[in-house]
Amino acid sequence: MSTPTAAKPSTNPLSSGYQVARPQGRCAISGREIAPDERFMAALRETAEGFERLDVSMEHWEQLEDKANLLGFWQATMPRPEQKKKLFIDDEVLCGLFERLAEVTEPAKLNFRFVLGLILMRKRLIQYDATHQEGEHEIWSVRLKGRTDPMELLNPKLNEQQVMDVSRQLSEIMSEEI
Repeated sequence: MSTPTAAKPSTNPLSSGYQVARPQGRCAISGREIAPDERFMAALRETAEGFERLDVSMEHWEQLEDKANLLGFWQATMPRPEQKKKLFIDDEVLCGLFERLAEVTEPAKLNFRFVLGLILMRKRLIQYDATHQEGEHEIWSVRLKGRTDPMELLNPKLNEQQVMDVSRQLSEIMSEEI
Protein backbone atom coordinates (compact mmCIF):
# COMPACT_ATOMS: atom_id res chain seq x y z
CA MET A 1 0.00 0.00 0.00
CA SER A 2 1.26 3.44 -0.90
CA THR A 3 1.62 6.15 1.71
CA PRO A 4 0.07 9.55 1.09
CA THR A 5 2.26 12.50 0.35
CA ALA A 6 2.71 14.68 3.42
CA ALA A 7 3.01 18.41 3.43
CA LYS A 8 6.37 19.61 4.64
CA PRO A 9 7.10 22.79 6.55
CA SER A 10 8.64 25.35 4.26
CA THR A 11 12.33 26.07 4.70
CA ASN A 12 11.82 29.64 3.53
CA PRO A 13 12.01 31.89 6.64
CA LEU A 14 9.42 34.24 5.10
CA SER A 15 7.06 31.40 4.27
CA SER A 16 3.63 31.42 5.78
CA GLY A 17 3.03 27.71 5.91
CA TYR A 18 3.24 24.38 4.20
CA GLN A 19 4.08 23.06 0.78
CA VAL A 20 1.45 20.58 -0.36
CA ALA A 21 2.47 17.94 -2.87
CA ARG A 22 1.15 17.74 -6.41
CA PRO A 23 -0.54 14.59 -7.69
CA GLN A 24 1.92 11.71 -7.38
CA GLY A 25 0.27 9.34 -9.83
CA ARG A 26 -0.44 6.56 -7.31
CA CYS A 27 -3.57 5.60 -5.42
CA ALA A 28 -3.09 6.08 -1.66
CA ILE A 29 -5.27 3.00 -0.99
CA SER A 30 -4.12 0.40 -3.54
CA GLY A 31 -0.75 1.74 -4.67
CA ARG A 32 -1.91 1.34 -8.28
CA GLU A 33 -0.64 3.87 -10.78
CA ILE A 34 -3.25 6.44 -11.79
CA ALA A 35 -2.81 6.90 -15.53
CA PRO A 36 -2.70 10.32 -17.23
CA ASP A 37 -6.23 11.56 -18.04
CA GLU A 38 -7.74 9.12 -15.51
CA ARG A 39 -10.28 10.59 -13.07
CA PHE A 40 -9.48 10.23 -9.36
CA MET A 41 -10.43 11.76 -6.02
CA ALA A 42 -8.02 14.17 -4.35
CA ALA A 43 -8.41 14.95 -0.65
CA LEU A 44 -6.81 17.27 1.87
CA ARG A 45 -6.50 16.46 5.55
CA GLU A 46 -4.67 17.96 8.49
CA THR A 47 -2.04 15.92 10.32
CA ALA A 48 0.38 16.76 13.12
CA GLU A 49 2.93 17.67 10.43
CA GLY A 50 0.55 19.93 8.49
CA PHE A 51 -1.66 19.48 5.43
CA GLU A 52 -1.55 16.16 3.59
CA ARG A 53 -2.82 15.47 0.10
CA LEU A 54 -4.27 12.05 -0.76
CA ASP A 55 -4.92 10.87 -4.31
CA VAL A 56 -7.33 7.92 -4.51
CA SER A 57 -8.48 6.05 -7.62
CA MET A 58 -12.22 6.20 -8.22
CA GLU A 59 -12.68 2.47 -7.59
CA HIS A 60 -11.02 2.74 -4.16
CA TRP A 61 -12.61 6.00 -2.96
CA GLU A 62 -15.28 4.20 -0.90
CA GLN A 63 -12.51 2.30 0.93
CA LEU A 64 -10.98 5.51 2.29
CA GLU A 65 -11.77 5.51 5.99
CA ASP A 66 -12.28 8.57 8.18
CA LYS A 67 -13.66 10.91 5.49
CA ALA A 68 -15.18 13.03 8.27
CA ASN A 69 -11.70 14.31 9.16
CA LEU A 70 -10.93 15.51 5.64
CA LEU A 71 -10.78 19.29 5.21
CA GLY A 72 -12.03 18.86 1.66
CA PHE A 73 -12.03 16.57 -1.35
CA TRP A 74 -12.63 16.96 -5.06
CA GLN A 75 -12.63 15.00 -8.28
CA ALA A 76 -9.62 15.55 -10.53
CA THR A 77 -7.96 14.20 -13.65
CA MET A 78 -4.38 12.92 -13.48
CA PRO A 79 -2.24 15.39 -15.40
CA ARG A 80 -0.20 14.55 -18.45
CA PRO A 81 3.45 15.54 -17.97
CA GLU A 82 3.50 17.61 -21.16
CA GLN A 83 0.35 19.62 -20.46
CA LYS A 84 0.38 23.15 -19.14
CA LYS A 85 -1.07 23.63 -15.69
CA LYS A 86 -4.57 25.03 -15.42
CA LEU A 87 -6.21 25.87 -12.13
CA PHE A 88 -9.30 23.85 -11.25
CA ILE A 89 -11.21 25.30 -8.34
CA ASP A 90 -14.44 23.85 -7.05
CA ASP A 91 -16.18 26.72 -5.27
CA GLU A 92 -18.01 24.42 -2.85
CA VAL A 93 -14.73 22.78 -1.77
CA LEU A 94 -13.07 26.17 -1.26
CA CYS A 95 -15.98 27.50 0.82
CA GLY A 96 -16.03 24.32 2.91
CA LEU A 97 -12.29 24.58 3.51
CA PHE A 98 -12.68 28.23 4.53
CA GLU A 99 -15.37 27.29 7.07
CA ARG A 100 -13.40 24.35 8.49
CA LEU A 101 -10.38 26.57 9.10
CA ALA A 102 -12.45 29.06 11.13
CA GLU A 103 -11.11 27.87 14.49
CA VAL A 104 -7.39 27.62 13.64
CA THR A 105 -4.88 29.54 15.74
CA GLU A 106 -1.53 28.58 14.18
CA PRO A 107 -0.01 31.48 12.19
CA ALA A 108 0.58 29.43 9.02
CA LYS A 109 -3.04 28.28 8.95
CA LEU A 110 -4.34 31.76 9.72
CA ASN A 111 -2.31 33.06 6.76
CA PHE A 112 -3.64 30.26 4.55
CA ARG A 113 -7.26 31.00 5.56
CA PHE A 114 -6.82 34.73 4.99
CA VAL A 115 -5.54 34.30 1.42
CA LEU A 116 -8.27 31.74 0.76
CA GLY A 117 -10.77 34.33 2.02
CA LEU A 118 -9.34 36.94 -0.37
CA ILE A 119 -9.71 34.51 -3.27
CA LEU A 120 -13.29 33.79 -2.28
CA MET A 121 -14.00 37.54 -2.10
CA ARG A 122 -12.57 38.00 -5.58
CA LYS A 123 -14.81 35.17 -6.80
CA ARG A 124 -17.73 36.93 -5.03
CA LEU A 125 -18.37 33.91 -2.82
CA ILE A 126 -17.65 35.91 0.35
CA GLN A 127 -18.97 39.38 1.06
CA TYR A 128 -17.06 41.80 3.27
CA ASP A 129 -19.24 43.62 5.83
CA ALA A 130 -17.03 45.52 8.29
CA THR A 131 -13.74 45.69 10.18
CA HIS A 132 -13.19 45.94 13.92
CA GLN A 133 -10.16 45.86 16.19
CA GLU A 134 -9.57 43.36 18.98
CA GLY A 135 -6.42 44.57 20.68
CA GLU A 136 -3.72 44.56 18.00
CA HIS A 137 -5.75 42.33 15.68
CA GLU A 138 -7.79 43.56 12.73
CA ILE A 139 -10.87 41.33 12.32
CA TRP A 140 -13.00 41.40 9.19
CA SER A 141 -16.66 40.46 9.36
CA VAL A 142 -17.57 38.47 6.23
CA ARG A 143 -20.47 36.32 5.00
CA LEU A 144 -20.55 33.41 2.60
CA LYS A 145 -22.74 34.05 -0.44
CA GLY A 146 -26.40 33.33 0.25
CA ARG A 147 -25.96 33.30 4.04
CA THR A 148 -26.75 35.84 6.71
CA ASP A 149 -24.55 34.53 9.54
CA PRO A 150 -21.33 36.55 9.86
CA MET A 151 -17.90 34.93 10.09
CA GLU A 152 -14.69 36.46 11.38
CA LEU A 153 -11.56 36.64 9.27
CA LEU A 154 -8.33 37.71 10.96
CA ASN A 155 -6.14 39.94 8.81
CA PRO A 156 -2.62 38.69 9.62
CA LYS A 157 -1.04 41.67 7.78
CA LEU A 158 0.93 39.48 5.36
CA ASN A 159 3.82 40.83 3.40
CA GLU A 160 3.97 40.28 -0.38
CA GLN A 161 6.20 37.20 -0.10
CA GLN A 162 3.86 35.54 2.42
CA VAL A 163 0.86 36.17 0.15
CA MET A 164 2.75 34.62 -2.78
CA ASP A 165 3.75 31.57 -0.70
CA VAL A 166 0.20 30.91 0.46
CA SER A 167 -1.19 31.52 -3.05
CA ARG A 168 1.27 28.94 -4.40
CA GLN A 169 0.09 26.44 -1.78
CA LEU A 170 -3.54 26.97 -2.80
CA SER A 171 -2.64 26.52 -6.47
CA GLU A 172 -0.82 23.27 -5.71
CA ILE A 173 -3.72 21.92 -3.66
CA MET A 174 -6.42 22.73 -6.19
CA SER A 175 -4.61 22.27 -9.50
CA GLU A 176 -5.70 19.85 -12.17
CA GLU A 177 -4.56 19.21 -15.71
CA ILE A 178 -7.39 19.29 -18.22
